[in-house]
Formats: sequence, C-alpha cells, structure tokens
Amino acid sequence: MAIDLSLDLVNVAPTAKPPVCRIMDYGKFRYEQQKKEKEARKNQKIVDLKEVWFRANIDEHDYQTKYRNVVKFLGEGDKVKASVRFRGREIAHASIGQKILDRLAQEVAEICSVERAPKLEGRSMIMILAPKSNS
Repeated sequence: MAIDLSLDLVNVAPTAKPPVCRIMDYGKFRYEQQKKEKEARKNQKIVDLKEVWFRANIDEHDYQTKYRNVVKFLGEGDKVKASVRFRGREIAHASIGQKILDRLAQEVAEICSVERAPKLEGRSMIMILAPKSNS
C-alpha cells in the first residue's frame, strides 16, 4: 500500500505490543521529530553552580550583600556554593565559619535545601545549597 501511494511505512512505536506502523512521508516525520527535540532542548534549564565567598570576620553589611546574592541565584534556579575562606591563623577558629554558614542556611531555608552540609576542606569551609523544586 505504501509503495502504491509513493510513501514510506514508518515504525512509530517499536516498543509497543504489537509495534505500531504508519504510512507517511519519512522525511517529513524525521523533520518533525528534529523540530520537537530542538524545542525541548531550548526549554531546558541548565543549572549553574554559583559561588559566594565569605570571610571569618565578615561585617554585617557585607554579609547582607552576599545573602542577597545567594537569594538572587537561588531564585534564578542555580545552585549556590557558599564558602568561608580562612586566612592565616583564622583556621584555628573554624567554629566561626560554621556559625556563618549555619546562619545562612537558616535564613534561606524556605527557598532552598542544603545539598551538602558545611565541611572543612583545606583552608575553606564549603556548603552547597540547591533551590527547592516547585513541583
């Protein structure tokens, strides 16, 4: 039948039982499939990892500025890597960095979840925050 109509026999659902075939123009079918894939890729959100650095002896205003950046990044759907950098002998007071990151986690708890708890790595304490999904 397909040859008589000068069309192709296209297997549109090979996993179905029994497989579903349709008589159509294969070139047009491939074009529409590529168009759907391109549209799906365009609507896909790429999640970036943004990094915000804190210092152990950060002032309140500087903290608030960085906090606003964290909220903005999470609102855009990006993950945030919050780090406290220790210089010199500040590393002996790692509990200060822990307090800063715990405070940040509490203040943004409604819009994100802690993907990785604060952990000391070298001269930095790192915490990763992921935005809560809206689904």
